Parts: sequence; C-alpha cells; structure tokens
Amino acid sequence: MSEASGPRTCLYDSTGLDAVLDRMAQQAASLLQGCGPLAVVGVLRRGAPLADRLTERLVQQHGLAPPLRLDLSVKRYADDLTLLYPDTQLTEEAGHAALDLSGHTLLVVDDVLYRGHSLLKVVAYLARKRPVAIRVAVLADRGVTTLPVRADVVGVRLEIAPADIIDCHVPPYEPDFSLQLLQPMRET
Repeated sequence: MSEASGPRTCLYDSTGLDAVLDRMAQQAASLLQGCGPLAVVGVLRRGAPLADRLTERLVQQHGLAPPLRLDLSVKRYADDLTLLYPDTQLTEEAGHAALDLSGHTLLVVDDVLYRGHSLLKVVAYLARKRPVAIRVAVLADRGVTTLPVRADVVGVRLEIAPADIIDCHVPPYEPDFSLQLLQPMRET
C-alpha cells in the first residue's frame, strides 16, 4: 500500500470487528439457511482472510456444513484509492476454469464496497459458472457505488468524505485486525 499521510482514526479495533463479524455471520446464516451446497468466495487480498473468518463462524456458530472455499484475484484500485487499471482486472486461476458451481449458492466476501467495479466483475465471472444464487458480504460499505451492485450482508455502513480512505487491516497482511479512517492531507 502506498502510504498517504494525514490523520488516521481507528473506527473499529479487533474486539469491535469480531462483534461485527459475529453479526455478519448471523445475517449470512439466515440468508443461506437451506440453500444447498455453499461456496464462499474471497476477493483477494483482504476479502480472502475475511472469508475464512466468516466461514469459521458459519460452521462453528451456526452449524452450516463446511463450504467450498475459493478466492479470486481482482484489481482496480490501490489501497489508497489510486486507480491502478482503467478496467477491472480479474485473474482466473487454472483450477477455476473447469470449476462446476451449478447447484451452489455463492457467498462473495470482500473488505470494502467502494464504487462497485470489482464486485460487478466478480459477479459477472461467477454467473458464468451457473450457480443457483450469488450473495455478497462486505465488511464496510461506503455507500457510494456508481454501478448497480449492493451487498446482502454488510458489517458497517460508513458515510465518509469522497477523498477519505477506509483502511482495513486484516491479518496476515497487517499485524492487527482493525478498520481505520485515513484522511489524506489535502493540497492547498
């Protein structure tokens, strides 16, 4: 991540985010009850370890059968919201090409829902695998999507200034589990 300078505020620490994930697991379990085979899809990078944490709660706390777990690599923005690619890039792993997800309900997990480009690319890709349904869970929804996408399970909804950054710290990528607000220094 390129480090932007400016005031940083911890919105949720590890304890707070554990409670948020517990609520997300409860919402997801209600949504997925009786859905048949389930696959949980993490959006790399931070969506993957979040998917692991959410899956663990679904299995241990809500009695869901252990689902198929897979991850997708999608890139558009850097963590500091710098545009990396004008078009969203989804990289298909060789093992996913022949993956049969027909009959499955999919739960896509990502850290932050921002404009919606990554989520739209993921849903379009997964829809070609002919699942029964695709559901989405995000840790934080900024509420500023520019595309017709939404999350079914939302940990927290945050209304922040457009230039501000929601910085998810998720192990193993960072040592702490937290949700932070970074307010980059504005040039005057």
